[in-house]
Amino acid sequence: MSRERILDAAVERIAADGIDGVRIARIAMAAGVSTALVHYHFATREALLAEALEHSFEIAGDARAVVAGAGPATQKVRDMVEQCLPVTPLQERDWVLWVELWLRAVRHPEMRPTAAKLYARMHLWLREAIEKGVRSGEFAPCDAGAVADCTLALVDGLGVRALLGDPGLGIERARELVWTVLSGQLGHDGRPLAPLAARE
Repeated sequence: MSRERILDAAVERIAADGIDGVRIARIAMAAGVSTALVHYHFATREALLAEALEHSFEIAGDARAVVAGAGPATQKVRDMVEQCLPVTPLQERDWVLWVELWLRAVRHPEMRPTAAKLYARMHLWLREAIEKGVRSGEFAPCDAGAVADCTLALVDGLGVRALLGDPGLGIERARELVWTVLSGQLGHDGRPLAPLAARE
């Protein structure tokens, strides 16, 4: 479908050039369509960019939904942390897009609803996994929404440093720090949860 090809091409151009550097003509060329067709599907450049970002994070969200399927809550949350950090090249690309969205939303208020919508989806996804763990007895009783907010804040801050290649904080250290905090919030009677093992 031409519309999806355009969105995929826009995502790649945003990741490569940054939102401010993206041009409709380059997106059209990358998608193998005319600029007229791009304008047919998207009324403005801003509409295309906003939908492209949503498109990218919808795909990432679908992958996270698979992670959040059946299984122990501890494993779900462990895998979610892994999904949220810039571990693989694809996740690094998604992080570049996420940072671009932050910058754009700060400067252009019309992008803020897009950012809020994506954060709400991530928050719900993580909160529901935590609530399931509380119900099953894997996790200690807690305010699942507050723990989800804290986790997302940690992932955002540590993920940026890992993405930048901060020599003082790589992916392994980021994993360890996020899981240490989660373990303290979700463990019973001060007993930590099983450590977050690095993925091969």
